Amino acid sequence: MRSRYSAFVLANGDYLMGTHHSSTRPTSEKKAIVKWAKSVEWIKLEIEETTKGLEKDKEGTVTFNAYFYENSKVDVIHEKSAFIKENNKWYYLGYAKN
Repeated sequence: MRSRYSAFVLANGDYLMGTHHSSTRPTSEKKAIVKWAKSVEWIKLEIEETTKGLEKDKEGTVTFNAYFYENSKVDVIHEKSAFIKENNKWYYLGYAKN
């Protein structure tokens, strides 16, 4: 999660696409994601909660807040993200189901 946040800060679309699981990867939206990531000023990432996601796990979730400035005001992305491990690498799946 922290590396994906850093990729948003750096507007690194290749990393964001490469760490997004192929089953849910929005390949046609890469340019729009990069454009938006460059248009805001990132402030900080707060991790609220994690479930699983340890070395021996194959799945996990991260609940986080990502703060940024946009249009002269502070905004936040609050999400519970699902991740899956394949070939010893973690991939973002999308929003976690509660």
